[in-house]
Amino acid sequence: MEKLLIAGGDMRQLYCGRRLSGKFEVSVTGFDVDMLPDGIAEENDGKCRYAVLPVPPLDESGNVNTPCFSGSMTVSDVKRRLAPDAVIFAGRVNDELRLLFDGYEVLDYMEREELSLRNAVPTAEGAVQIALEEMPVTLSGTKVLIVGMGRIGTALAEILKGFGADITAAVRNAKGAAKAALLGVKSVCTKEMPHGYGLVFNTVPSMIFGREELSRFGKDTLFIDLASKPGGIDLASAQELGMKVVWALGLPGKTAPVTAGEIIAETIKNMISERGE
Repeated sequence: MEKLLIAGGDMRQLYCGRRLSGKFEVSVTGFDVDMLPDGIAEENDGKCRYAVLPVPPLDESGNVNTPCFSGSMTVSDVKRRLAPDAVIFAGRVNDELRLLFDGYEVLDYMEREELSLRNAVPTAEGAVQIALEEMPVTLSGTKVLIVGMGRIGTALAEILKGFGADITAAVRNAKGAAKAALLGVKSVCTKEMPHGYGLVFNTVPSMIFGREELSRFGKDTLFIDLASKPGGIDLASAQELGMKVVWALGLPGKTAPVTAGEIIAETIKNMISERGE
C-alpha cells in the first residue's frame, strides 16, 4: 500500500486523510494531537509517495499553512517525508509553491471540475447559515440579490427558494438570465443592478461593488462575499460607508469540514487513478 502524507491545513484535511486511509497508508503531520479525530493517528516514519497540502498551502511567512497546529512546519519538514518521485497535491497552487517544491510534480485539486461542482452546495449552505446568524429578520420574504449564476449562485438560489426569499439574480449575459429563468427567479443585468435588497450575495471574483455601487444600498443591507481573492466588494469603501460586509472565504472547511474533506479525498483519488497509479 502506497504511503500518503497529510501535511497541515484545517479539519477538512484530517477528514480527507481518514477517507483516503482505506486506499493508502496515511500519515498526518502539522496538527496538534488533540485535534485528531477518531481513526486518525500521527505517524512520522517512512517516505511518502504522495503528499496532500491544504488550501491555501502556504501561510504569509512561506511556511506550510497549519491553523490546527500550535507550532510551525516548513517546506523542508515536508520534503524530509517525501520519496524522490513524490507527487504533491495542493489547493490554489501558485508559482511560489512550485518553486519551493522544485523537482516534484505539483497538482492543484481546486482546479478540478468535480470538486468545484460538489463544493458549491456546502459553500451555499454555509453562506445561508451566515445570513441567518447575522440578519435580524427571517429570510422568508426578504429581497435577496445573488450576483452570478455559476455553481454557487445556482445552489444558493435553490436553497433560498426553500426559505421563501424574494430572489433576483444579477447576470452578465443571456446565458445567466436563462439559468435564472430555469430556476424560477428574476434576473437583472449586473450593469443595471437596482437597490433595495436586504441581503446581497456576491459570487463573482472581480470588483462588482465599488463605492458608487455600494452607496445605492441602505446601511441595513447585509453583503456576503463568496468570491475568492481579490473578492468582488470594495471593503475599504464599505467600511467608510458603514455597510456590513462578510467576506466568507473557505466556507466548506469551516461549516462542513467532513463533507469538504471527503470531496477533496475523492478528487485526489480520481487524479491518482487518471495517472494509472
